[in-house]
Amino acid sequence: MKTKEPENEESANKYGPTYAIYKPNSRGSGGVVRFEWNREKSCVFVDAARQSGDKQFDWETKITMKWALSDLGDVLATLQGRQSQTKLFHRSERANSAFELTYQTDPDRAPYLLTISRQEQEDKSLRKVSIPVSHAEAAILETAARTAIGRMLGW
Repeated sequence: MKTKEPENEESANKYGPTYAIYKPNSRGSGGVVRFEWNREKSCVFVDAARQSGDKQFDWETKITMKWALSDLGDVLATLQGRQSQTKLFHRSERANSAFELTYQTDPDRAPYLLTISRQEQEDKSLRKVSIPVSHAEAAILETAARTAIGRMLGW
């Protein structure tokens, strides 16, 4: 699990560990999705960025979603095999964001496909990042989701 070094004691109390899944590819169409526990807001922020070069990502135009308890429960249910897909949709005045995590049964593909997108209300422009997720990455994400749920519940 990749962690961000806090700049000072105040930010050490606000931001927690991050876990990022980097998936650059030779076509330049890859992406990265990062999950971050926010201590101050007791939530998980999910950021995604498209690949912008060889192993480089466009963080300037990243997509961000804020996950609450019910969002984490839905993702965890898919990661535990209780359902085949998670679909989250968040609407705001400025934009609509969507997250999908789908279990795939094709043995020639990664077991999960993760997609996050954001459509701006003003001009209807759409940004989207899709990455494959391996069993190992899914296991780490499941552990992170379970830990975040425990923290939200205060257990």
